[in-house]
Amino acid sequence: MTAPHISFEFFPPQNLEASFRLWDTVQALAPLDPRFVSVTYGAGGTTRDLTRDAVATLHKSSGLNVAAHLTCVNATREETLKIADDFAAAGVSEIVALRGDPPKGSAGFEPHPEGFANSVDLIAALADTGRFTIRVGAYPEKHPEAADQKADIDWLKRKIDAGASEALTQFFFEAETFLRFRDACAKAGIDAPIVPGILPIENWKGARNFARRCGTDVPAWLDDAFEKAVRDGREDLLATAICTELCSDLLDEGVEALHFYTLNRPELTRDVCHALGVVPQVRLENVA
Repeated sequence: MTAPHISFEFFPPQNLEASFRLWDTVQALAPLDPRFVSVTYGAGGTTRDLTRDAVATLHKSSGLNVAAHLTCVNATREETLKIADDFAAAGVSEIVALRGDPPKGSAGFEPHPEGFANSVDLIAALADTGRFTIRVGAYPEKHPEAADQKADIDWLKRKIDAGASEALTQFFFEAETFLRFRDACAKAGIDAPIVPGILPIENWKGARNFARRCGTDVPAWLDDAFEKAVRDGREDLLATAICTELCSDLLDEGVEALHFYTLNRPELTRDVCHALGVVPQVRLENVA
């Protein structure tokens, strides 16, 4: 099995303690030589400034290829493109372009009167600048707001046609979920790379609740397995084994890249990467 190309997602810190945790996470995972790392937005764009600051700092200090999340929630076109300009001025040329989650407590996404109507419009505007590599989200299981999965795939094709070069999927728990989606996308004429999003399960209760909100199917066998593992004090061991097996199954089916949602906790992600043959890279200048 050939070691995969990897990338990591972080979220921006909201206090000093979280800043140290983010930096520790970056320091732990940077030696694995990721293709890129991304920094998220909060729901409703609530961490917009924090994301911008974290992206600029990581780009300047970590030596990593940093991709900034950018959404069109609660902002005008001018404000959104100004943020993109700020990223470019800081040397950041990669953006994960998303519609974004609506603010907590709202009934659903409502475009700003002077903002982008949806992610396709945002992607097209970013592509017109010619300054960015653009990645987008994809949903191997039906998005909660979509009529059916065909609608999700049709929308993904529109995003690729608008200028995106790669898609990163929502997480899932069984390899077949991604493989069926990949085949359906190919049948629909989508030829851009689709990278599976992987969520190492740091906490089963939290992951399960998150999955339900995202429309991700939770297999009954996972509930049973984690119930027993928690009782026996082997939750971390089980989480590592399940995540490694999922990734191995994907690699066996021709997947070449994996995108890990780290939740700013590096240990489990690092252990899974090591198990997949992704080992720390020694920089030549450090070799005596």
